[in-house]
Amino acid sequence: MAEIIRSVRGMNDILPEMTPYWQSVETSLKKVLDGYGYQEIRLPILEKTELFKRSIGEVTDIVEKEMYTFDDRNGDSLTLRPEGTAGCVRAAMEHGMFQQQQRLWYMGPMFRHERPQKGRYRQFHQLGVEAYGFSGPDIDAEMILLTARLWKTLGLKDISLQINSLGSTDARLNYREKLVEYYQDNYSQLDEDSQRRLVSNPLRILDSKNPAMQALNDAAPKLIDYLDAESAGHFEQLCTTLRAAGIAFEINPRLVRGLDYYGKTVFEWVTNQLGAQGTVCAGGRYDGLIEQLGGKESTAIGFAIGLERLIALLEAGGALPETVSPDVYLVAVGEAAAAQSLLLAESLRDQLPQLRLISHCGGGSFKSQFKRADRSGARWTLILGEEEMAQQIIGVKTMATGEQQTLPWSELATFLSESKLNNR
Repeated sequence: MAEIIRSVRGMNDILPEMTPYWQSVETSLKKVLDGYGYQEIRLPILEKTELFKRSIGEVTDIVEKEMYTFDDRNGDSLTLRPEGTAGCVRAAMEHGMFQQQQRLWYMGPMFRHERPQKGRYRQFHQLGVEAYGFSGPDIDAEMILLTARLWKTLGLKDISLQINSLGSTDARLNYREKLVEYYQDNYSQLDEDSQRRLVSNPLRILDSKNPAMQALNDAAPKLIDYLDAESAGHFEQLCTTLRAAGIAFEINPRLVRGLDYYGKTVFEWVTNQLGAQGTVCAGGRYDGLIEQLGGKESTAIGFAIGLERLIALLEAGGALPETVSPDVYLVAVGEAAAAQSLLLAESLRDQLPQLRLISHCGGGSFKSQFKRADRSGARWTLILGEEEMAQQIIGVKTMATGEQQTLPWSELATFLSESKLNNR
């Protein structure tokens, strides 16, 4: 007997008992985005490797350690997308979309070769939201207000907002010098990873998850103290708007984000319900990325939501949406009734396009079919046997009450339609 082939480590199946929750969450997300005027863009899963090297940064963990990269048959280096922002910017540049303001969103799988753990997988799913051509803090506020509305729509409560400003490129360079000086003075206290980052990306040391580094990082110089006047004003206006809108937030001076293209506003929505994987949504401004990828100077901001983490958070908080059960399960006893039941089911679907109807297939006794009907959660079980066939009638059992009645075939659609309306 051949060995069973299993899924690739860190790449999980989403089984039928979970997909209704995913579908419900995705529908809610899309509805809120549509309400803010954001339009869907669908992007390739594969991109040229150079795109991520230039956008994310060659010395980042993602590019150095985590990307799924290979040469195709033409010898071109391609990469399974580890995030969506770079691809979205590439698409907008390629199709001339930066000529006017854009509000965009996309959804789909991303790929990173990380150590699999709860809420962090090698294939994971993200909702990405991007806005191009808006320079003021009003779009920053809109993005945060939009995410707050998403949590409200989904019934999420155990989630909090952290914000920071990374300022301009010049401000970050000035701050970087001060930060490097500080860490060099305390070099013996740096862990191995932070020693490496001191050369390549010292701001990322602030984001260290090593508990032994926390006291050292807490005492480090704060970027917000080195902001240029324009960035400071931008950030203050954002904070004022959020306060006026009733959005609670914490200014986290250690929030730097993991990608090199961020500047000015950065934000994260975090929770303590998921252990170490506490970030559910993260984003910020990346005004310099368009030029970095060869386009004309433009402004941009975006965020991403990890859907696995979002589903896990909803599950932990008992806030998973209710799943929708079928309306009808059609039981048919005997070959003739089984054949007729398929025709009857199609007639009902023609008359009631929104009807959720399961036709029993595969035969079996009346008792076994009825057990399946009960397990399905259907509101009504329709019963068709030889006697019903002869009289062109059908048994209708209301599963919640046990009430049973008989109806002519011609009246069945009307009964189901009126009963559904009365039970809304």
